[in-house]
Amino acid sequence: MNGQYVVDLREVDETQVAVVGGKGAQLGALSRIEGIQVPGGFCVTTDAFRRILAEAPAIEDLIDQLSRLTPDDGEAVRTLSAQIRSSIEEVALPGDLAAAIARALSRLGEQTPCAVRSSATAEDLPTASFAGQQDTYLNVVGPAAILRHISRCWASLFTERAVVYRRQNGIDHRAVHMAVVVQRMVFPNAAGILFTADPVTGNRKVATVDAGFGLGEALVSGLVNPDVFKVRDGEVVARTIAAKQRAVRALPDGGTRETGVDAEQQEQPALTDAQVVDLVDLGRQLEAHFGRPQDIEWCLVDDVFHIVQSRPITTLFPIPEIGDEANHVYVSVGHQQMMTDPMKPLGLSMWQLTAMVPMHEAGGRLFVDITRRLASPASRAALLDVMGRGDPLIRDALETVLDRDDFIPSIPDEGPGGAPARTAPAPIETDPAVVTELIERSREAVATLQRDIRTKTGPALFDFLLDAFEEHKRALGDPVNIQAIMAGMEATWWLNDNLEAWLGEKSAADTLTLSAPGNVTSEMGLELLDVADVIRPHPEVVRFLQGVEDEEFLDELAKLPGGAEARDAIEGYLERYGMRCVGEIDITRPRWSERPTSLVPVILDNVRNFEPGAAHRRFEQGRRAALQKEQDVLERLRALPDGEEKAGEAKRMIDRVRTFIGYREYPKYGIVSRYFVYKQALLEEAERLVQDGLLRDREDVFHLTFQEFHEAVRRHQVDDLLIQQRKDTFRLCETLTPPRVLTSDGEAVTGAYRRDDVPDGALVGLPVSAGTIEGRARVILDMADADLEAGDILVTPFTDPSWSPLFVGISGLVTEVGGLMTHGAVIAREYGLPAVVGVEQATRLIRDGQRIRVHGTDGYIELLS
Repeated sequence: MNGQYVVDLREVDETQVAVVGGKGAQLGALSRIEGIQVPGGFCVTTDAFRRILAEAPAIEDLIDQLSRLTPDDGEAVRTLSAQIRSSIEEVALPGDLAAAIARALSRLGEQTPCAVRSSATAEDLPTASFAGQQDTYLNVVGPAAILRHISRCWASLFTERAVVYRRQNGIDHRAVHMAVVVQRMVFPNAAGILFTADPVTGNRKVATVDAGFGLGEALVSGLVNPDVFKVRDGEVVARTIAAKQRAVRALPDGGTRETGVDAEQQEQPALTDAQVVDLVDLGRQLEAHFGRPQDIEWCLVDDVFHIVQSRPITTLFPIPEIGDEANHVYVSVGHQQMMTDPMKPLGLSMWQLTAMVPMHEAGGRLFVDITRRLASPASRAALLDVMGRGDPLIRDALETVLDRDDFIPSIPDEGPGGAPARTAPAPIETDPAVVTELIERSREAVATLQRDIRTKTGPALFDFLLDAFEEHKRALGDPVNIQAIMAGMEATWWLNDNLEAWLGEKSAADTLTLSAPGNVTSEMGLELLDVADVIRPHPEVVRFLQGVEDEEFLDELAKLPGGAEARDAIEGYLERYGMRCVGEIDITRPRWSERPTSLVPVILDNVRNFEPGAAHRRFEQGRRAALQKEQDVLERLRALPDGEEKAGEAKRMIDRVRTFIGYREYPKYGIVSRYFVYKQALLEEAERLVQDGLLRDREDVFHLTFQEFHEAVRRHQVDDLLIQQRKDTFRLCETLTPPRVLTSDGEAVTGAYRRDDVPDGALVGLPVSAGTIEGRARVILDMADADLEAGDILVTPFTDPSWSPLFVGISGLVTEVGGLMTHGAVIAREYGLPAVVGVEQATRLIRDGQRIRVHGTDGYIELLS
């Protein structure tokens, strides 16, 4: 087809996006499917568009200028895109191009009313729909009008919204070209949209039909509310019939007009139930053909459905591939690990290989299948209790699923050949030596790993790592390790439950755990204050750090007065904590040791906002407050009936929580320490592939699974195409929001707090650290962009341990994701910060700089300004 300006729609299929654009390729594919009616027509190819650009070289210069603009240059984008559009429309069509279009039009009939539709090469693709980004013109009559509207479609590649959308999706303006589809116009009785999966919940078994009278433009433009039908298993299960007062209809001489709908027809359904079911059957046929759920534009003409577009629904969260037809319920791992961003394939596969339970990938995230535990009455109650304590939204979502009696049938607790019930291990002693020994054992294991991995290369490295992963899991599964973690959590729950029952005091454990010993994550935050103390006396060092961009800055730093001490302090900190980073469960994320500039803004905040010795003072204040709280609680308990007994029990639990709660953070530190050793060895292996000319960049291996990386090294061969496909998929995953709970039907089940004890307009969440604080909200999406003043309240999607250095300088915390025992909550309590987590869309609903009041005891946020 090279050099061909016009091609019949029936000669096109979905492989020819480069020639006829996304819409044209999809319509061509549709027209080839048996039983699917598609209005006939032709495509003006991208060769024609390139020919037009060649006729006016100044347009290419304008496009180059547009490509160099930043996202902030809104006015310049508006001006340049308008210039490009007018320049394209002013180009006179070359004679041979105009003649080719005229010949194709004559086959339809010169005066046949047509729809003239833009079809860009980056449109209606599996990774981005671009719906509504370019223009469509309906009921265009006559050759001159059609040529004029083809030029307008070419120009619509540079509407302001299309330019912005491409930039947001990382698509180069110069790499996109425009084809135009010209189709015979159909004049429908009704038209609308069919989604073969529910676009709101994601449920793949529920189709949604939107329908209105006349042309579909009335629905697309928002002129009328559509009738909405939901169909499951060949049956309409819900319908909402709207009062459709207006419609868009074609005019006899061309164009369209908005008209009124007769009063007696307004509340009549645009489709009968039988027609809706027939339409969904067609949709299921298209879904099967294209292999994924579809967003379909349809028209009904004389009781026959015509399909005028079908594109993939790009907003659906994928479903884990299990390979059976049974119902499953999955819970998000990221919501429990405080990292809901997508992970690259190497990160996903290594977390799966080192995890204690099987995990399934979907949308670049990991999920655990909890179906069997939900189905068994014996394990269900315990599961819901643990989930509810951690994140009430997950519990509520699971209860929603359980309320559907047919989705997860109960299974008997015991059956023939069932595993015998395990006896619970004896409770662990409240002895600090237990924690000391666990930490020492972890350090020795990491040191042994570092020593033994040095000599391993090639396939032998991967074999060594597989053994190391098993050792990794054995250490995590050590009964004493698990008991130590649970001891601190259970003591916290006991204190909160019983002290509220006995004394009427909520969240008393929050104060009792302040400055608990041995919390490696809170120590990490305090030690960065010590680094700031070393830097603060040296103005030249501070000025130098304010301009740092190069990751090799530590060598230059040492040349300044006071710089050697500053470098040693930063390097000492990195020696202890450099394996950490934001999103650290993904091994592919850059560690602080690899990107030390990410710590500089936090160090400078500490220099500005704190006095020398702040770390020690802060820890001591917390320790004294906890001791005072303990004395206060015990004194009040002794005044109660059976007071000595209650005080004795409480004292034992206070000692227990302060012995073990700090250790709650250490296993993650041990995991991440091991991960950094694994990563350094794997990157050295990737560098060898680069040196051998098999890999462009060593970080390209991040887009291979561990198993694929192993195979590439073994075979000395890398699949470049697979890596590129994975990069494209990762970009799509970045646009998706993972659900807390997902079913095998694809439904993202959202939970609710179901509370009526909060003020109107307040944002509800989970209270995880007691107290009330008022201050300026700082909405921060990336730790590297932090610019905090003393007293600010941090509002962010999630906080894993790497965020804890910011906690020393804030007065409160609000996150979208989190639970009672997730890292952000534990450190907020450790530092005495009022905190509310699990606040849906907090970073959108709270403005940066807005004054807010955080109620950390009662779990809500008031917006004050």
